Amino acid sequence: MKVLYVASEAQPLAASGGLADVAGSLPHALRQRLIGCRIVMPLYEKISEEARAQMRFITSISVPVAWRRQYCGIFELKSGGITYYLLDNQYYFKRNELYGHYDDAERFAFFSRAVLEMLPHIEFKPDIIHANDWQSALVPIYYDLFYSKSEWYQGIKTLFTIHNIQYQGKYGKEIIEDVIGVPLRDLPVVEYDKCVNLMKGAIETANRVSTVSPSYAGEILDPWFSHGLDPILQQRSWKLSGILNGIDGERYNPETDKNIYANYNSETFIQGKAANKKALQERLFLPVREDVPLIGLVTRLVAHKGLDLIKGAFDNLLANNDVQVVILGSGDWEYEQFFRDLQERYKGKIVSCFGFVPELSMKIYAASDFFLMPSKSEPCGLSQMIALRYGSIPIVRETGGLRDSIRDSGDGEGNGFTFKSYDSGDMLGAINRALEGFNNKEGWNILVKRAIESDNSWGKSANEYIRLYKEMLK
Repeated sequence: MKVLYVASEAQPLAASGGLADVAGSLPHALRQRLIGCRIVMPLYEKISEEARAQMRFITSISVPVAWRRQYCGIFELKSGGITYYLLDNQYYFKRNELYGHYDDAERFAFFSRAVLEMLPHIEFKPDIIHANDWQSALVPIYYDLFYSKSEWYQGIKTLFTIHNIQYQGKYGKEIIEDVIGVPLRDLPVVEYDKCVNLMKGAIETANRVSTVSPSYAGEILDPWFSHGLDPILQQRSWKLSGILNGIDGERYNPETDKNIYANYNSETFIQGKAANKKALQERLFLPVREDVPLIGLVTRLVAHKGLDLIKGAFDNLLANNDVQVVILGSGDWEYEQFFRDLQERYKGKIVSCFGFVPELSMKIYAASDFFLMPSKSEPCGLSQMIALRYGSIPIVRETGGLRDSIRDSGDGEGNGFTFKSYDSGDMLGAINRALEGFNNKEGWNILVKRAIESDNSWGKSANEYIRLYKEMLK
């Protein structure tokens, strides 16, 4: 079986979020199970010179983009046992940021069309094209409209994965012919709620649709979570599967991670985590105390991450508990300002670091005793899995992949602390239960060891994708 994995970003070449982690690890897990999986992505400006030096030029082609044709260079890179195809067009991709440009619709229309135009020019004809999120939503749409009846392309199946339904690729209908090149007669394929909606079109045209956790697959049928797409998903629910993401156990490994202060494993974590906590406290000018519970947050500072619950509860938490909190993230001004004010009022208890600092994020995972994720919605979430791997006990709201990966330890067998309602009081209750658990050192050490030994690797998830691929090919 041959799978072409289409992603707008992938580790280790270019990344802005969780999609890159998935694209950088799932294909490896599939290959380990004897699935021929290759990745295709844009050749961005930020791809390193080291990677570029290893690329092999295959050919150049002319790609139709609505009424014009654009150059596309096809490069091949073999790295870590995976073959990457990188599609080059400097007009579209020689930019500082991956997304957020005025012409993103055109950029990713080019990319999606180029993926399909590329196929006859490489020695790899896939059985499955696996597209991801709105940036490659046009791949199943274009395949259905323009390629599926062509003799060379016949028989290819398409899978579309929704990583976050909030971002749908919505544009005005004026782009239909001049930008994405879909004839007006086919407008109903991509039209939804009086605009062009690329994710809707992919749901309509792909053979199957998946999302990144079983719980999220159920939630997006509900208007509360679906951002308007629930009627379409309900009509196409027979297409929908939920498969929980995993993490790369080698990349996220406290025993070998060079970004943390001291390495450790499930046998040596007591000394290892203590050393990491002490070093982080020194770096961030917090009182150096091993006995104080340290809560970490590494998050985007936006509403759906549950920041409103934190605003409603953290004065109470910090005023009434002997605790330290470290935040790393960036986002909406109101939340950044809230944490600045909180830090000023509770000096020595809370430190806020604004921005995206990968090495610091890993130090927080390794040093913290708890990792807080009170999300309003969380399609899968990788942070709670990384936290487990580093022995930082997750405190999460039961939604999406958080519900599927974290089980409350109140039964003596779980790996974290959970709460159900989107309510500051319920979140504070879970935190207080967690703080009580921290003080029971014998039980606490059992819980941390269980967390570190939790299996959130891609093995089970890769097997589920293979089963889905096989169903599609029947």
